[in-house]
Amino acid sequence: MSARATNWTFLAALAALALVLQACAAPPKMRLLRPAEGPVEKRVEQPAAAAPASEQLIGRLAAVRVREGDSLPDIARHFGLGHDAVKEANPGADVWAPPAGSRVLLPRMFILPDAPRQGIVINLAAMRLFHFTGRNRPVVTYPVGIGEEGRSTPMGGMWIERKAVRPTWYVPASIRRDHAQRGDPLPSEVPPGPDNPLGEYALYLSRPSYVIHGTNKPFSIGMRATNGCIRLYPEDVEKLYRAVPVKTPVHIVNQPYLVGRAGGMLYLEAHAPQEELDAADVKKKLYARLRDMERRETRRLDWKRVEETVTQARGIPVPVLEGGGGLEAMIVAAEDLPRPARLNGQPLVPPMKAGAWYVRADETIGEDNAKRMAAVLNHQGPQIPARVVQKGNRYHVLAGPYADRKAALAAVKRLKVDLEIDGAIVGPAESRTLALQETGGRQP
Repeated sequence: MSARATNWTFLAALAALALVLQACAAPPKMRLLRPAEGPVEKRVEQPAAAAPASEQLIGRLAAVRVREGDSLPDIARHFGLGHDAVKEANPGADVWAPPAGSRVLLPRMFILPDAPRQGIVINLAAMRLFHFTGRNRPVVTYPVGIGEEGRSTPMGGMWIERKAVRPTWYVPASIRRDHAQRGDPLPSEVPPGPDNPLGEYALYLSRPSYVIHGTNKPFSIGMRATNGCIRLYPEDVEKLYRAVPVKTPVHIVNQPYLVGRAGGMLYLEAHAPQEELDAADVKKKLYARLRDMERRETRRLDWKRVEETVTQARGIPVPVLEGGGGLEAMIVAAEDLPRPARLNGQPLVPPMKAGAWYVRADETIGEDNAKRMAAVLNHQGPQIPARVVQKGNRYHVLAGPYADRKAALAAVKRLKVDLEIDGAIVGPAESRTLALQETGGRQP
């Protein structure tokens, strides 16, 4: 048993590490025995609402019930949200194996950033893109992935310089050096296809080397996991690409504290300030702004609620005038949305195939940690299909099935390079035994 596998903190760090290190990697090709694709439920789109100049709030708070096998990243993608947004809105929730029947809050309510209402506005703090489609027309919003710490996405005004379908990725020298040092050399260019981190659509910014693009790692959306570019879910970048012409202005801001008005109420939306900002200074300026606004209000601000909202930083707009109710009341009143049979983009795991090749990624006595490890692997980009198989009182996390030993060895290498996992080959004889365990002795 891996000691690391029993440590949930390690698993959380592992998932984040993988999505960052693979931010621009082209993983080795592996011959997988894949299942047939099942029907996919239509994704629940983000609310698009006209935003009069006097209103700064769009959308509404919602919730959904978890089903067995769901993860928060699955739920986030289906409901048009990012990884960190759902995680922060549900503090303490199990990201990779939430209990079936538990209620997950969906923060589908947003305060518009303090920026010109034209073209594209990206708020790095909220990791959201807002597309202003015209005066008194709907605002469309998407979650984004942004630059990791040390490789921040630049702020300021720019525009869409050009666009491309199925772009080729010309790998920057700095990224090639990083991967070479990790024993994972990259080519000078990556053609269009499943290994291309730019995805199917790219909008090149006027600031050189920065792009708004799709991804082959969709479960990194809503995280700091790029080399500075802005990435969207594949289904979102396609819509944005078709809606946005060349020369569209782009404004990138970093506003962790957003104040907005709707229906006569003042709301505060708080995100934890990122490392690029002076957290104390940003908070000081927020309080000065709120005190100035309070002098023009007919009601006083509830300063206790303001402090709670800032401290908790759950990314949910909270009413902060006295008598406005609180976050808990909003959570109770949040609309419960139906959970479809299958979430959009939820990874499919091939059935256990007796006699195929597998890679044992871990073996543990804890079923929950085994499920989490399998979920982490299934959410890599491209997916490392993984399942949990019980044998006696132990749980095996198996990646595969692979068509042959060569493909399994390529998977072992990827696990080591991307995730620092020492995988072990499971040959046809052992996979037959494990398949019988899974089916209770019946031939699968």
